[in-house]
Amino acid sequence: MNSEIYRLLGSPEPGGLLIVSDHASNRIPAGIDLGIPAHLLDEHVAIDIGVAGVAERMVRPGTAAFLCQFSRLVCDVNRDEHAPTVCPIASDGHAIPGNALDHAGREARLDRFFRPYHAALADVLDTVRPGLVLSLHSFTPQLASRPDEARPWHIGILYNHDDAPARIAIPLLEAQGLCVGDQLPYSGVLLNATMNHHCEGRHPYLGVEVRQDLIADAAGQEEWAERLAALCRSILGAQG
Repeated sequence: MNSEIYRLLGSPEPGGLLIVSDHASNRIPAGIDLGIPAHLLDEHVAIDIGVAGVAERMVRPGTAAFLCQFSRLVCDVNRDEHAPTVCPIASDGHAIPGNALDHAGREARLDRFFRPYHAALADVLDTVRPGLVLSLHSFTPQLASRPDEARPWHIGILYNHDDAPARIAIPLLEAQGLCVGDQLPYSGVLLNATMNHHCEGRHPYLGVEVRQDLIADAAGQEEWAERLAALCRSILGAQG
């Protein structure tokens, strides 16, 4: 199923795995002019590089994927609705002049993108009730605004109050020789808006941030799709 707002790949199943990726696209919909150089749309400020390819390769019976269909620069759905960064005026040192919106413009953007996205996701979750939600993101090895900050992790695991899936995932990943960030490079206590809204206290979830250079091509996406699929099977098995 495709729309301006989201893609739903596969058939969500009760007790199965639902992948949710808030930043899977760099698409700028019709009628939106951000006023930025075109090359920025291929960088991490516009899209979580590699996650769509990973999610697509994970879809199989028992696993479906719900992927956002517009760039985070248009509207960042992984933020609280009233946060200023929902329509960011800057990202990693880059100005986004087309997001200098007045109240009416901001409300129009939320009505067109943010609210329908979350309504559709809520409908899928409430109808299907998956056994696990995988919140799939990627991160850049280095922020342009923080060039001296080391980001050596292969994968970060994020969570807020519900850390049960994370406690299963971290040792399994470390046993593969991976450098795993526990609440790194970001803390799920601070950046967990979609999972907070839809899953905390309602659906078990695991937040992951894969370093983007590891999934920038088809081979890396295939490798990490299989790794994450196996990880999620282990978590679902432990819950059952």
